[in-house]
Amino acid sequence: MKSLFEQILKTAKQNESQVSQFLRDIIAIKSTSSQEEKVVYRIKEEMEKCNYDEVIIDPMGNILGRIGKGKRVIAMDAHIDTVDVGNPENWTIDPFKGVMRDRIIYGRGACDMKGAMASLVYGGKIIKELGLEDDYTLYIVGSVQEEDCDGLCWQYIINEDKIRPEVVVIAEPTNLGVYRGHRGRMEIEVRTKGISCHGSAPERGDNAVYKMAPIIKDIEKLNGRLTGEPFLGKGTVTISEIRSTSPSLCAVADSSTIHLDRRLAATDTMESAIKEIQDLPSVQKANAEVVVLDYAVPSWRGLTYLMKKYYPTWLLPENHPTLIAGINTYEQLFNNKPTVGRSSFSTNGVAVMGMHNIPCVGFGPGNEIYAHMTTEQIPVEHLVKAMAWYAAFPLTYADSELIK
Repeated sequence: MKSLFEQILKTAKQNESQVSQFLRDIIAIKSTSSQEEKVVYRIKEEMEKCNYDEVIIDPMGNILGRIGKGKRVIAMDAHIDTVDVGNPENWTIDPFKGVMRDRIIYGRGACDMKGAMASLVYGGKIIKELGLEDDYTLYIVGSVQEEDCDGLCWQYIINEDKIRPEVVVIAEPTNLGVYRGHRGRMEIEVRTKGISCHGSAPERGDNAVYKMAPIIKDIEKLNGRLTGEPFLGKGTVTISEIRSTSPSLCAVADSSTIHLDRRLAATDTMESAIKEIQDLPSVQKANAEVVVLDYAVPSWRGLTYLMKKYYPTWLLPENHPTLIAGINTYEQLFNNKPTVGRSSFSTNGVAVMGMHNIPCVGFGPGNEIYAHMTTEQIPVEHLVKAMAWYAAFPLTYADSELIK
């Protein structure tokens, strides 16, 4: 078995220039959420070149490359949409050139997470080259709209494509660590209503902004009271936007709305998080409305798949066979122990494990500190090591006596 892992790593190194060029190609294709069509077809071209058994673009626009047809279904996921570049003047390189310097590739999506997509595609190529297929079916998934609504794509894949893997690798950047969870999140609005009147005589009206002011203070205090468990940490809540309406800027505000970014600990639920806001004295006094928002934006294929903006926490137990398989894969390939950690941000695991209770394990190239930054980058060495891990994991997982 040891010689097999050595062969996998050797083959990954032999594919270094190809995976690097593929990553540079897909960085050069802008693909913000709902605008992924061109990068989907470029990935399809590469999967076919790598001799995948089947390449599917589903009605939502996700791309799924299949290898094998065994009874055990394994999936590996990388979202292929990116955030936009922001102010171009803050970039020192062209974000859509895939510039490579000193064995580091720069550009939008290099780390989050086209680098992982490139390594996944070539991990599949290694499986085909070395004949590593076993009694499993592997799906390499390039998922869409994650940056706008994490988990939406996997809700569709599970519920509508009817593909339900027994395990999913979330390939978000982990700096080549093996990750076992992250906090969930919610998007909540708190809304107050007032009565408008002329701004020259505000006493005639009822200012909705003034009703909101004590709510803002209470939410700041609530953040300090939130709790959690040691590994993922405490929940948090912060106000990310405030807005109001009135007939004119010479009138009293008749409505006010705040947007809450609520990060969920393992001990939190949607119901408990909503109740914490509803129970605030200021919310009750103002008779404010507390609403969990919906996501309803068409994909690049024009399909709208409605989802509540509630993204549950997921956490794999320390002794879970999936985690053990991920750690064993790393140790066999690289002869040392991986860092076992957690993501600081949210991923598609919110749907896969958070909603559908399918075990997830995180492993990806790149350091998450570069995600969404104007210095976004990924080392070529990470692409190679991730490629090898992705090729080896299905075999390790499927052959593990712990899992059987």
